[in-house]
Amino acid sequence: MKTFMPKEADVVREWYVVDATDKPAGRLAVVIADALRGRDKPTYTPHVDTGAFVVVLNCDKIKLTGNKEENKIYQDYTGYSSGRRETKAKDIREKNPERIITQAVKGMLPVNRQSRQTLTRLKVYTGAEHPHAAQQVKELKLNF
Repeated sequence: MKTFMPKEADVVREWYVVDATDKPAGRLAVVIADALRGRDKPTYTPHVDTGAFVVVLNCDKIKLTGNKEENKIYQDYTGYSSGRRETKAKDIREKNPERIITQAVKGMLPVNRQSRQTLTRLKVYTGAEHPHAAQQVKELKLNF
C-alpha cells in the first residue's frame, strides 16, 4: 500500500460562493480559511496548496456579535513614529466592509508564504453581484 501525496500540478481548484448576510464573522472566517487551504478535502496536505477560490457576497451585512461593533478596534501603522491609527469596527463597516472578512480570514491562516498566496484566492464583494459568473461556482456548505 502506498501513501498518496497530492502534487501542485494535479490540483483542480473549485470555486465556492458564500453569502455573508447575518453570519457571525468569526465562524464564517473559519469555514472560508479551511476552504482556501484545502482542509475540507480528504487529500489535504499542509505543504501542498490544494485549496479553492472563495467568493464572499454581501460582506457589508455580516454580523458582529456582542459589543464588537463599538468595541472592536482595527489598527493601522504607517511606519512613521506616532503613525498608529485606531478605527472602530462600525467605521470600517461604513468605509471598507471587505476588510472585516479579509482580516478575519487572514488571522485564521498560518503566517508563511503559502498563506499569503492563499489569501489572493479570496474575493470579497459588498453586493450580491460578482464578476466570476463564468466559473462553475458552488455554494460553500456552512456547518453553523
